[in-house]
Amino acid sequence: MAKDEKPLEPEDFPVRAEQKKILKNDGEAIAEARDERTADEVAERLNAEENIREEDRWSA
Repeated sequence: MAKDEKPLEPEDFPVRAEQKKILKNDGEAIAEARDERTADEVAERLNAEENIREEDRWSA
């Protein structure tokens, strides 16, 4: 992680793919993939992982 980068917070979700960019909930770009398909897959996986974390928080 670069010096000026911050980890994603729960309020940043759900993330979405827009062309090759991956965007936070507020529209800020957080990454760019090689192609649109990869961007879609990364956004989907990030959202799934965050859903699991959120469920774990509520079940504890």
